[in-house]
Amino acid sequence: MPDRPVVTRFAPSPTGHLHIGGARTALFCWAYARHFGGHFVLRIEDTDQKRSSEEAAKGILEDLAWLGITWDDGPRLEHEGTLIGGDPRGVGPFYQAQRLEIYQAYLERLLAAGRAYPAFETGEELERLRAEAQARKETYRYRQAEGYDHAQSLAEMRRREAAGEPYVVRFRMPDTAIHVIDSVLGDIRFDEEHTDDFVLRKADGFPTYHFAVVIDDELMGVTHVLRGQEHLNNTPRHVALQQALTHEDGSPFRTPVYAHLPLIFNADGSKMSKRDKDKAVRKAVQASPDATARALALAGKDALDTWLADKTRQLGTDSLLALAGDLRVELPEIDSEDFRRSGYLPGALCNYLALLGWNPGAKNDDGTDLERFDTGFLCDHFSLERIGKSNSRFDRDKLLAFNQAALGALTPDAFERELRTWCRRYDPGLPETLGDRFKAAARAIQPRVKVLSQCREPIAFALIADDSVVFDEKSVAKVLHKGEPTGLAVLKEFRPILGGLESFEPEAIELAVKAFCEARSLGMGKLAQPVRVALTGGTVSPGLGETIALVGRAGSLARIDRCLLVCAAR
Repeated sequence: MPDRPVVTRFAPSPTGHLHIGGARTALFCWAYARHFGGHFVLRIEDTDQKRSSEEAAKGILEDLAWLGITWDDGPRLEHEGTLIGGDPRGVGPFYQAQRLEIYQAYLERLLAAGRAYPAFETGEELERLRAEAQARKETYRYRQAEGYDHAQSLAEMRRREAAGEPYVVRFRMPDTAIHVIDSVLGDIRFDEEHTDDFVLRKADGFPTYHFAVVIDDELMGVTHVLRGQEHLNNTPRHVALQQALTHEDGSPFRTPVYAHLPLIFNADGSKMSKRDKDKAVRKAVQASPDATARALALAGKDALDTWLADKTRQLGTDSLLALAGDLRVELPEIDSEDFRRSGYLPGALCNYLALLGWNPGAKNDDGTDLERFDTGFLCDHFSLERIGKSNSRFDRDKLLAFNQAALGALTPDAFERELRTWCRRYDPGLPETLGDRFKAAARAIQPRVKVLSQCREPIAFALIADDSVVFDEKSVAKVLHKGEPTGLAVLKEFRPILGGLESFEPEAIELAVKAFCEARSLGMGKLAQPVRVALTGGTVSPGLGETIALVGRAGSLARIDRCLLVCAAR
């Protein structure tokens, strides 16, 4: 057990929707805090004013809430009638841009102690120094100049402040190695040649990530920092800052427990990046003149030319989605919002994410490793000791299998609710088109999809006009014209019985079909397949009762009449 109440935090930058790797980090931080009955803090690191936005911050809050990752301390959000967040411990505000006075006070303390100093080099001067180091085949590391006069430098800083001239403040790193004790990776030594005097406050007056994160973690009582291994090289800077900083009463900062999580890569070993979506669309646009023409119509010539000429430039989300839809490009899911749009259940997604770097260490009754569990199990059993060191590969087929099983395990009513919720956000036209047939549609869809975005495929026949059914030639020849009696004859005889049914629910229809076939000593397929051809154009559809109910009484009769008329002449 930790020696003080556990406090973990997740601190995203609001530059877009939540990356799935960030979602995994948040999940682990949340589960660890819940395991020990501690606090989970959500903090928005918005000191990069050029890239941060309030819209992106709200999107991240909604992404986390959808996943079921709720925070104890952090910005308030109303999600599905529940209020999440607040400041019960009085450690806010939780947007770093609102904490500038706090950072400035600690900066002044470091300046007074000689642990920080102003630096006045321009961007061009720094580029020249880097180029000179590269020519010497050295890694450029900024260090305080020999003969540095701190008092004189501070005076210059005050003069520039008064004149409104820009400068940065750097931290003077110690001339000794920094040891980082990591709960996943062990004891790591960073020698002084691996660190430099890094910037604490930028020229725009905002703190850097390194400075703000150390102060916020201390003031918010963070005891455990769980984050991706890409942050490992930042840790000696943070530890050095913690060793240098003190509170107003002189008490030292504490160093939290660090646990650096394995990274998540694509199945092919490439980085799982937000650029993957842009690359997929770019490849399609460049593949053919037709695709380029359609992209021109959607994006405009100037925007498209600029985008195609610069691989580092990315189209906005709306443009990407529009182009992908028009060009029929399947975009890889990268952000939490992508998985939500695709129609994954949050429980299935969290279940799979938990396995990317963490081993539950439990077995099923048959002795196989336990893989399917809910977030309650995760919170009960989560520990740092079971986090692995090796990076993970994102297996989309496995996630699809998880989600298909989760959808299949829902009750019909629960599935209908999930589908309605998804449609309200991503496909509002579907419930409007189906009307009172939506329940029947949900029953037909549930066993036939892996994700909710596939909902139109199994019922596509029910979404077209009755006179738009295209009858498959092979199905017509095999099902309607062969045998004795022919399918057309059976269909014609069944038509008035179907029209006279009192109830048009799937169960009632199935009973009528069964009774019809038994009375005439016909196999079920002798009626089912002709009806399918008449209603859908082919021989593959959901259960017959579901298919007929979905088309509806008037539609089913109209389609049968048209089939009898059109196919009899073939």
